Order: sequence, then C-alpha cells, then structure tokens
Amino acid sequence: LQAFLKTKSTSESRLLDESQHITLLFTLWKIPKKTQTIRIPLPHGFRTDTDEVCLFTRDEPNMTPDQTQRFYKKLLAEKGVKNITEVIPYKTLKTEYKPFEAKRRLLGNFDMFLSDDRIRRLLPSHIGKHFYERKKEPLSVNLQSKKLALDIQRTIQGTSISISNKGCCCMTRVGHSGMTADEISENIESAVSTVVSKLTMKGPLIKLVHLKSQSSVALPIYNSKLSHLQMIETQKQAKTKSSQQKSDKKEQMLKEQSDAAAEKDEEIPQLVPIETPSKKAKLEVGSCRILPSNQIHVKMSFVVDQFVQFGYIQYFKIIAIMIPSWYEFCF
Repeated sequence: LQAFLKTKSTSESRLLDESQHITLLFTLWKIPKKTQTIRIPLPHGFRTDTDEVCLFTRDEPNMTPDQTQRFYKKLLAEKGVKNITEVIPYKTLKTEYKPFEAKRRLLGNFDMFLSDDRIRRLLPSHIGKHFYERKKEPLSVNLQSKKLALDIQRTIQGTSISISNKGCCCMTRVGHSGMTADEISENIESAVSTVVSKLTMKGPLIKLVHLKSQSSVALPIYNSKLSHLQMIETQKQAKTKSSQQKSDKKEQMLKEQSDAAAEKDEEIPQLVPIETPSKKAKLEVGSCRILPSNQIHVKMSFVVDQFVQFGYIQYFKIIAIMIPSWYEFCF
C-alpha cells in the first residue's frame, strides 16, 4: 500500500495535507442486532498538531455562555490540555448553531469533536444526523477527572469505530501515509484486538479485514477460515430437526385428540330401561277380599251403631235393600 501511494503523482495529492488517511475495513459474519461505538486506543497517534478539536461543555450555574467558555478554557490550561481549539457551551450550541447552515459550517471547521459526558445524551437532537454520517459524532470525556490531560490525549490520539445494525461492514481510521510501516502495523493490531474483544456478538465475528487509503482499492489482510461453517450448518440442521420433531409430535397429539372426539360423537347411546313405580290396580266391583265372619260381624256392628247414633238408621235400611251385596263390597 505504501509503494502504491509513493507512485501517486504529486498533482493528485491535496495541497494542505500531502498524507492520505489509511483506514481499516471490517466485514462481519452477520449483521449486529444493535448499534455500538467502540473506542480504540492506538499506540501511535495519527492526528497532527494542526487538527482542529472542538469541545462541547455543559452550562455552569449562575454563568453566562461567555463566562462558561472562559471558565473551561482556564480549566484546560491549568490541567495542561493544549489540543482543544474551541470550547462551545451547550446553550451556545442550541442558539447559535440551530440553523442547518450553521451546523454544516461547524462540521466542516473541525476535525474532531469532544463533549462533556454530562451532556452527551443531549447532543444528538442538536447536532443533527450529518455528524454521524461523516463519522464525527462527539466522543465523551470526563472533565472532572484528575488526569484530564492524559484522558483527552488518549481520546484524541486514539480512534473509534461505529458498528451499525444496518449492515455487516464498518471502518475506522488507523493512520496516514506519512507514518512508518511498523507504526501502522502496531495500530492495526491494536484496532483488531480491541474490536474483537468489545464486540457484543456471539459466535464467529470477523469474516474479512481490508486495508485501504483514500485513493486505493481495499487490500485484504485477513480472511477467516471456513471450517466453522460446517459446524454452523450442523447446528442449523440439528435445530431444524428438533423443531420438526416437536411439530410432528404436536400434530400427532392434535390428530389423536380429533380422532377421539370424532369417535365419541359417532357412538350411539344405549337405551337404558327406566323403572317407574307401579301403580296400584283399581279395585273392581266384587274384587274385595272376603274377611272372616267374626271380623265382618264386628265391622257391621260398628257401622250399625254409628247409623243408629246419628239417626241414619232409615238410610241404612234403604241402602241395604238397594244393594244386596253391599256388605261384601264394603267389607
């Protein structure tokens, strides 16, 4: 890659920056489920002293935006931080950089953006999507740290990579054409190891790694082995087989239940005789049982006494004449 860059004509190089950015392109095995931003510390920084760095700070209580700006510039000077070019309070960002043209101008004026970690979550709605499309989203720093200068230096001299959930490719800057091959190689090793350790994914991670400059094609420097594909295919087949068995078992159970229900519906109920209480046969004339003579005499005496007592003896005689078998009928 360096040999290719040396053969480039000077007419194609830029006037203000003769060196070209060298980026590392990662191709993942599968698309991540969620977005992720990974900070990568580099042993050799690729930013120059001429790079413009902007810092977004929070609004200090009981201070105007100008007083807040002077407060943080004084704080950075006391901590020995010399890499920050501009300090913009949060209130100034909301008011002066609200128009779209102002945001575009702000994006083009600086090479890197930092933000106070206390207001980092408030920035996306104010800086706009172009900061993220250009890979210049602000990186948060702790302005209350005791080692503020060291933290800011590491953040500026390092790099970051944005993992998207819309594709399997992502890239990060690891150097420039003015660096030596050893420096770029060490930066590449640090970047690859950091990305592999911090990716929140399971299974095989990196499929391909390419190295490219701004004007060159992507040169492959790593190609993952395909031996694990057989294992993945075996796992998929086992999972498919298990799900198929569960589905077949469920269908069999449903079929058995439906067959049992159909058989139950087709059964003809047997007629069970119902026992009803027998009614007493009506007594027919002359069907009375014949009592012994002594009982008949007692009953007749009782009836005659009743008729005599109540003065119905005449009616008794008439009934006895009209119904000769009255004795047998009643007794």
